[in-house]
Order: sequence, then C-alpha cells, then structure tokens
Amino acid sequence: MKKIEYKWIALSCTTLGALFSVLSGSMLMISLPDIMRSLNTSFSVIMWIVMGYMLCLTILVPSIGRVADMFGRKKLYVSGFALFTLTSLLCGMSKTGEQLLIFRLIQSVGGSLMIANSTAIVTDAFPKNELGKALGINSMVISIASVIGPILGGFLSHLGWRYIFYVNVPVGIAGTIWAAIQLKELAKIPRGQKFDWAGTILFTSGLLLFLVALSFGGFSGWTSLRVILLFAISVLIMVAFVYVENNAEQPMLDLRLFKTRILAFAYSSILLNGIARGAVTFLLIFYFQGVKGFDPLRAGIFLAPFAVSMMIVSPISGSLSDKYGARGLTSLGLLISAFGLLGFIGISPQTSLSELVVWMVIMGIGSGMFNSPNTSEIMGSVPPERRGIAAGTRTMMNNAGQVISIALSMAIVSSSINIQSIQDLFAGRRAGTARLAVSEFISGARQAFLISMIITIIAAFISYLRGPKPEWNENLKEIKEEV
Repeated sequence: MKKIEYKWIALSCTTLGALFSVLSGSMLMISLPDIMRSLNTSFSVIMWIVMGYMLCLTILVPSIGRVADMFGRKKLYVSGFALFTLTSLLCGMSKTGEQLLIFRLIQSVGGSLMIANSTAIVTDAFPKNELGKALGINSMVISIASVIGPILGGFLSHLGWRYIFYVNVPVGIAGTIWAAIQLKELAKIPRGQKFDWAGTILFTSGLLLFLVALSFGGFSGWTSLRVILLFAISVLIMVAFVYVENNAEQPMLDLRLFKTRILAFAYSSILLNGIARGAVTFLLIFYFQGVKGFDPLRAGIFLAPFAVSMMIVSPISGSLSDKYGARGLTSLGLLISAFGLLGFIGISPQTSLSELVVWMVIMGIGSGMFNSPNTSEIMGSVPPERRGIAAGTRTMMNNAGQVISIALSMAIVSSSINIQSIQDLFAGRRAGTARLAVSEFISGARQAFLISMIITIIAAFISYLRGPKPEWNENLKEIKEEV
C-alpha cells in the first residue's frame, strides 16, 4: 500500500482540531437559551460566556504565534488539544453560570494554542501551489462542523446541555493522541531568539482594555465615563506598543506585516468581514428561538444552509486561488455576502423560512469565496519563520471583528429594549414585555444587518486594493515589493 504523504497527515491533524473547536462553539451557541434557563443565570453572563472566549482568543493568539515561531508548533498544538479536552469536561460539570464562564476562559487558552498553530502547520507541509486547496479543504471541514454543530447541539439539548461538552471528550482524546504521534516539526527553528515581554504586555493590556470597552459600550452605553476612560487608556497603551515594536530587535508582532499592501489589505478585509459577519449567527439564533419560538434542534437545522453552501464553495475557491490568485475571488465573495445581507434587511416575524434559506445560501457562497483564498494568500506571502505570527495575526483580526460585531449589534438592539425584555425573549418566554419586545428586536436586527452590508461592501473594495506579493531578504530585515 502506498505510504500516505506527510502533508495529508498534517492536514488531517489540524482539520480534526478545527472540527473539534468549531463543533464545540457552534453547539454551544444554539444551546445558550437552555443554559441560561438551566443555570438560572443572567443574560449578561451568557453574553460573556460567548464574548469572553473570543476576547481571550483575540489577545492570546498573536503571542502564541510568536512563541511557535521561536520554539516550534507541534508541542504547542498538542498541548492545546489536551487542555481543550480537559476543560470540555469541566465545562460540562459547571454548577453555575460563573463557573462555566471561568472554565470557558481557561478553554480559550487551549483553543488559542490550536488555532495559532494549525494554519502554520498546514503551510509548512504543503507547497505553495497546493496551499489554497489544502486550506480550502480545511475550510470545508469547518463548514461541516458549522452544519453539524447547531443540529447536534439542538439534539443534545434535549438530553441536557451538558452533553454538548461531554461529547468533546472522546474526540479530544483521539485528536490529541493522533497529533502527538503523527505531527513533525518541519520549520527550521532559529537560534538566539528572545521573547518580547514589553511588547507582549503592552499589546495584551491595550487590546484587552479596548475590547472590554467595546463590550461594556454595547450594554451600558457609549457615553459612559467608564467606557470613555477605557477607550482612552487603551489607545495610549497601543500607541506605546507601536513605538516599542518598531524599535524592538525581535518584536512580538512584526509590524512589517502591515507595511506591504497585500498583507495590510488582506488583514483589513478580514477585520471588516468579522465585524460584518460576527453577529449574524447570534442574531439568527435569537430570531429563530426568541421570535419564531423554535426549539434548539429546529433552530439548528435552519442555520445549516449558510454552512452547507460555504462547505461546497470553500475547496473550489481555494483551488481557483492557486491558479488565478486571490484578489478577484475575495472581492467577489465579499460582494456576494453583501447581497445576502441586503436580503436580511427586510426580515420580519412573518418572513418565510424559504426566503431566509435563500439569503443564508448566498451569504455562505460569498464567505466560502473569501476565506480560503484570503488565508492562502496571507500564508503564502510570508517566509516560514513568520508563519506562526502571520496566522496568529489573521485569527486576531477575525476574532476582534467578531467581538466588535456582537458588541455593536447588541448595542443597537438594546438601545430600544430593556435588558429584562431581551432576557425573556432570548429564553423563549414570550409573555408580557417579551411579546412587546419582538418588534423592537426586529427593528434593531434590521439596522444591524444594514450596517453589516455597508461594512462588507467597504471590505470588498479594500480587498481589491491589495498589491503584489513581497520579497523577504535572507535576514528578514527588509521587504522589497515587486512592481
């Protein structure tokens, strides 16, 4: 029997990790109303269970990417798999909303270790002319997880929401063992590397304060003195961070990644796409369970069309980007997503399910056309010594966009509805004030979809502005762009 090439083994390990983490997240999202009722916790704690995980990913992934470039990717990836598995068990055993929040924050460390290294491991294993196809397959599996997750989460919710975490344990054990046995360290680890503690501390504290300010602004108001002070302090810290990194010999975040057009505009389009797309699934879960009154299983089934279309398109667009480049595909994909968001602007309690399915399919096609080519171009535009931080920066941009998206959307929705009505509506309690809140929620959701559409159009324009691939010299101190 012909021996399987290592590149496919590496892809299987990282794809299993992606399937594992995305499946866990999508199952959790559909089960949030049940968790809120079961643990008798508040809507704000539920929101922090979602946003706290993304906040930690956003902050940790770039630093972990830098550590991976210094010490290798395999050990960090396997450790992340093991930690994510252990914390899945602890999450399932939580007795209060606060306990679940704490365990999810710890779980985010394991998720960061996997996410920061998976793309770099695939990039190390595949030649450049096959990278788009490999990342497309990876995106396809993520889409499969996005399809299965809400449906499986809805089914498991009938047995008890704790099973959405317990089901991760056997998968996590198998994935940890498989990665530990099969993965190799292909990238040459440079000697004499130093960790940039000053830059890391400034970046972590500045970004944390900024994202927390966004989160608080979405719930307590943007004119709150606390929110304004958090924004001001975070900006000052990030200015200091830029100064430190520009003068550091071995910076935590290589700011030269943003000095080339292809990378600067690729990262910018990821951020904007995250802002536009991040809250869409959350708003639809709110709509299906709160407005339509669906149970978790039925709501999960009706979320599937988005992921199914993305699953089909992702590997195709990845292969096309290997031949024709990413510029046209990414821009077209974002414009298609904008058209799908245009359809959601007219959403109402009476909107037919078939119409919603059409708009979700269109958005899925657009996302599939954008994600794989954009990721392939980023990872193919940096030398091996910078792939960890390049992948970490990509994840940071995406997650930061999603946090901003949820904060902004909830700020729009909560501006005309009191928090108790939102909580009753989300939990499916349709009596009293929650019944009156439906029209206000629909109005806020329409505004959020409109803003998302405008941001997506801007992202398409920015994505099209990307330039040629940079040339890195041997000591990586200078970049010369082709003309």
